[in-house]
Amino acid sequence: MVFCSLSMPERPSHDYQAVQATRRAEILARLEPALGGHPLLTLEIGSGHGHFLNAYATAHPERHCLGIDIMSDRVRRGLRKRDRAGLTNLSFLHADAWDLLAVLPARVRLEAVFVLFPDPWPKRRHWKNRILQPAFLTTLAEKSTPAAPLYFRTDYEPYFVEAREVVASHEAWELRPNLPWPFEYTTVFQARAPVYHSLIAVRR
Repeated sequence: MVFCSLSMPERPSHDYQAVQATRRAEILARLEPALGGHPLLTLEIGSGHGHFLNAYATAHPERHCLGIDIMSDRVRRGLRKRDRAGLTNLSFLHADAWDLLAVLPARVRLEAVFVLFPDPWPKRRHWKNRILQPAFLTTLAEKSTPAAPLYFRTDYEPYFVEAREVVASHEAWELRPNLPWPFEYTTVFQARAPVYHSLIAVRR
């Protein structure tokens, strides 16, 4: 499974806030050159080794794409694939999704977001770490263009059921079950999955 962002601490300590501020400043410093002045961004949260987003960016040269992952080795692998392909519309960053959204410049808006095979955190005590939570969806909507699609796919049905309920009940997002999946590319995680479930929502 691809690991994604964890939930934000409920009561962050002073030390945590200081570390977080430093981390976000470092992400912003790397983000600015990655954006290259583009006002619209296609984002993959939990990009793994970069297989999907490299293929997507190749097929969509008109889109500027960014993949983030909290595992630095995966980011390096994605960058190597990008460089071998000679893609100029794709970047990868070592970043948590909460941190990335916090430092995303106001002039930049997300025009599409992919969350593919995130860690399902199957144990109940870990459910708070699942990426699709109401607070995260609110922040994501604030950073997205009107009608921006959110594409979610998982091979863990209980997580899919919960994610569908959370998205359906959120005032900023609308489920669109009849929309076609925009781009198919079989990643390592998808190839290992005997069955998987997908949902598409758009920002209201």
